[in-house]
Amino acid sequence: TDPAAINARLDGVAFFVASANTRDQVREQLKACPDIERALSRITLGRGGPRDLAALRDALGQIPALRATIHQAQASLLPPPEAISTALSNLGDHTHLVTTLSQALAQELPLLSRDGGFVAQGYSPELDQLLLMRDDSRKLIAGLQATYADTTGINTLKIRHNNVLGYYIEVTAKHGEKLVEDARATPSADKTKFIHRQTLANAMRFTTVELSELEDKIRSAADKALALEMEIFDALIATVTANTEQVAQAGAALAALDVFAALAQLAVDRNYSRPVVDDSLNFHITAGRHPVVEAVLKNQASAAFVANDCNLGAKANQGAGRLWLITGPNMAGKSTFLRQNALITIMAQAGCYVPAASAHIGVVDKLFSRVGAADDLARGRSTFMVEMIETAAILNQATQKSFVILDEIGRGTATYDGLSIAWATLEHLHDANKTRALFATHYHELTSLAGRLAELAPHTMKVREWQGDVVFLHEIGPGAADRSYGIHVAQLAGMPGAVITRAEEVLDNLEKSEQAGAARKLAADLPLFAVSQRPAPGGRGGTNRGPSPQEEALAALNPDELTPREALETLYRLKTLKADKTG
Repeated sequence: TDPAAINARLDGVAFFVASANTRDQVREQLKACPDIERALSRITLGRGGPRDLAALRDALGQIPALRATIHQAQASLLPPPEAISTALSNLGDHTHLVTTLSQALAQELPLLSRDGGFVAQGYSPELDQLLLMRDDSRKLIAGLQATYADTTGINTLKIRHNNVLGYYIEVTAKHGEKLVEDARATPSADKTKFIHRQTLANAMRFTTVELSELEDKIRSAADKALALEMEIFDALIATVTANTEQVAQAGAALAALDVFAALAQLAVDRNYSRPVVDDSLNFHITAGRHPVVEAVLKNQASAAFVANDCNLGAKANQGAGRLWLITGPNMAGKSTFLRQNALITIMAQAGCYVPAASAHIGVVDKLFSRVGAADDLARGRSTFMVEMIETAAILNQATQKSFVILDEIGRGTATYDGLSIAWATLEHLHDANKTRALFATHYHELTSLAGRLAELAPHTMKVREWQGDVVFLHEIGPGAADRSYGIHVAQLAGMPGAVITRAEEVLDNLEKSEQAGAARKLAADLPLFAVSQRPAPGGRGGTNRGPSPQEEALAALNPDELTPREALETLYRLKTLKADKTG
């Protein structure tokens, strides 16, 4: 809600809108930048791995190229926008950290540091020596297997490994018996003597002194290598942690540049314009469009979206007024119009370009929306109850700087109840909240209030009837609708013909029986006092003016002391009091 912050964001977007080449280069460079803030948060929480360090290396390594690209564009755009200058300053210099991580990390990295194998060859000579010993020893295992197979003449002899036995020699049960017999004839001091370890259903397992010594050598080298790698990992984590603040600042700056460039690309691709956002109460949108519906129509190669103006300004302007009462048929676009203006407001105050030819929006402190239908049956709230709760929240919180969209207030209850609620809500928005609002309704009677509410401007969605059919133009203009064409929409939905015909007959009879001008008479007869001065209701019938004479008389009675004759006389007297008051 801060116009200065909003316009600073818009300046950053405008910078990339103005230069297509710079925008394309920066977006391409940003594609090579992993999420710094995610990687840094994992590292600082002790959950980071080698890939998180690589993410920092790759992202921070793009900063020099990004800075050069933007500086080159700034030569023709002086002075640079404050948002861009701030982002470039916050990127910082991370040459030492990037160099360290580049030298330390291998090309292929495991997910977890305990898996090892993430340190680049040449970074630690001691580690390289241990790894060489480990890998050469494994080659010796393969050589030893070939030697044993040749010596025993058992081609199927294998040297295997598990966590229980370590390295062992495995042969089939048939060949195992032969090895046992040979072992008995072999001197005990011979390191190649086969020692029986385990017998399985189809195999036998052996070891030798020579194999055990080789296993100890391999295990020692592997354990030392992994321990050294973990020490190197901890040192790299400490280096990053020491620069946490600068790295986080760089991540936020990269994110800001990403937002500027992405919003600029969106503005160019979809023909959005820069809004004017200030501290006024203006709300003037020219040729506004619904960003989502427009994109869907474009993807489906359908008809172009029909743009509409919305001017919630002073009543002196033609078609203006801070409170629009929108009537019109179903399917004509009322809900789309309401939502597109709310979305344009959100986009403008997020610092985005907006889907409109132009937009001048005074900062909205709160945006309220009461659209659609929902229930909360688990809490005992019907659809209408939820609607009333949402409406109550709006009427109790909306201010002069708010923006409200209301769609079909009061439609979830009986006709006259709903009309009464919608009527009173409209008056309260106008007189008490004094807010900018779009109020869509099928209660055409509400248009009668236009003559009494100074800032109420009736608008309607335009339609044309042609050869017995209805054509929705999806355009809004001053005026009021006299029909909702609900039966036509029911017909489009596939309702049976007999139901449509009967509905038309019932509608015709209802319209003929309705008292003409009843709503206009009601609007003219209502007292013109301020909403804030109205007392709280004392019941359905009106206000609470204190106890009536009957109530005072009843309060003075003591039924236990009355005789039957006195009770009868009291009843006649109470009836007389009521007749006197009525008269």
